[in-house]
Amino acid sequence: MAAVVAVVGPTATGKSDLGIAIAREVGGHVVNADSMQLYRGMDIGTAKLTAAERDGVPHHLLDVWDVTHTATAAEYQRLAREAIDGLLARDVTPVLVGGSGLYLRAALDELSFPGTDPELRASLEAELEMHGALALHARLAALDQAAAGRMEPTNGRRVVRALEVVLLTGGMPGEMTAYAGHYDVTYLGLDRDDLAARTDQRVDRMWAAGLVDEVRALAAQGLRGGVTASRALGYAQVLAMLDGRYDETQAIEMTKTTTRRFVRRQRAWFRRDPRISWLDPEADLFEQGIAAVASK
Repeated sequence: MAAVVAVVGPTATGKSDLGIAIAREVGGHVVNADSMQLYRGMDIGTAKLTAAERDGVPHHLLDVWDVTHTATAAEYQRLAREAIDGLLARDVTPVLVGGSGLYLRAALDELSFPGTDPELRASLEAELEMHGALALHARLAALDQAAAGRMEPTNGRRVVRALEVVLLTGGMPGEMTAYAGHYDVTYLGLDRDDLAARTDQRVDRMWAAGLVDEVRALAAQGLRGGVTASRALGYAQVLAMLDGRYDETQAIEMTKTTTRRFVRRQRAWFRRDPRISWLDPEADLFEQGIAAVASK
């Protein structure tokens, strides 16, 4: 069996339930690899499992940051490897679960992250706010066509970071196109043909569960000023609704549309990784997952 298990794939595919089942079977702990579940109070909109739903399986890297904290993959890399290494030292199998592709690669692959320049970053953020992601993506393409081609033009946060790296170093590192593992990992991939319907249903459930009230409470804690957290799916749309830019129906539909777009990006990201064993959603996921883990 590999030292580490990773349950990956787009949102709403059932990763959390499978991760818990795998961890229980192998005597492991779950390590969160959903970038937004690291934020305290962001529960409904991230589909964060309750303590009861975790069914006694210990979870790591949930509720780590305040919503005002600006997250980076480099910081997650440090936190995740501390958790993974600590578990391995105790002969406990880490089971990473999540759909944040860059965070997973940061934790599990040999990736290094260039430094940041707060002044340059602030300037690029202001440019993003003023001109939009497509304008910044065109600027990136003029400087580094390969880097621009590897990302969604509308993903403003990624475009800003890529521009920052290119302007600081002269180009994006090529290591993202290679797959050199830092750990011995079994990758289990979950995907479904009916994700559009599943994500729409998830958005409706979140609204019914009180997402708007959750966002109101987090807004009082500074959510609007959180560069990372304020852009999370659902949270950004509810903030816009509370600010009068959408009515509730529009906010719900925008959340659904944006989530479907996000799923397409996740699918494209994970499908490029040749190490992932994709499980058949029509068959027993647990049996397939355990068989794949045992075969390593």
